[in-house]
Amino acid sequence: MTRLSVNINKFATLRNARGGNNPDVLKAALDCERFGAQGITVHPRPDERHIRYADVYAIAPKIGVELNIEGNPQEGKFLNLIQDIRPAQATLVPDATDVLTSNQGWDTLRHADYLKATIEKIKSWGVRVSIFIDPIESHIAGAAQVGADRVELYTEAYAQQFSQDPQKALEPYAKAAKKAQQVGLGLNAGHDLDLHNLSFLVQNIPLIDEVSIGHALVCDALYLGLEKTIQAYLNALAIKS
Repeated sequence: MTRLSVNINKFATLRNARGGNNPDVLKAALDCERFGAQGITVHPRPDERHIRYADVYAIAPKIGVELNIEGNPQEGKFLNLIQDIRPAQATLVPDATDVLTSNQGWDTLRHADYLKATIEKIKSWGVRVSIFIDPIESHIAGAAQVGADRVELYTEAYAQQFSQDPQKALEPYAKAAKKAQQVGLGLNAGHDLDLHNLSFLVQNIPLIDEVSIGHALVCDALYLGLEKTIQAYLNALAIKS
């Protein structure tokens, strides 16, 4: 079954809006694990506008599930964080410092030399490496060539098109998944996945190892509660056609 990694950045966003420590981000991570999440994802940014580097250092030794740390490796603090913590997975995302949220994947052909050197360094620390990527088959082949273990498909386009034509929205992602399998890469997915579009994705692409979901899950938790929401997402992942 596809595993659920909960991105807890939005808990930190809410805390930072008021100051203090409410909600407690460490408690949120532990509760997500207690309620069934199979992984915790964090994505610290240089301005620490949501999750802070100190949060990651606090969370890492406390959780028992896999920790996935996302970020741009061109930010020096990010690589230091990976080296210090040695999470189960580092997901490399080419987000610029001025973007609100991640909005593109890597061009693994254009940045092949940089990615290869960076991935070699991270893997030398015993950390699995995933590359955030658009569903472009040549870029997926490039990810294998630079030494990545997995790719994370950037699913915003799928989510935007889903309500109009689910099958059409799925097509490039199904092709990308097939390419990842052909070149020996594991497969993750994330961005704008929710309870409306998640089941269809994993029914049709059962190769997906892990989805990382934060914003939609936290929004649903405002109405359903965190425990019921995590169970709803796990149920969505468990549905098979």
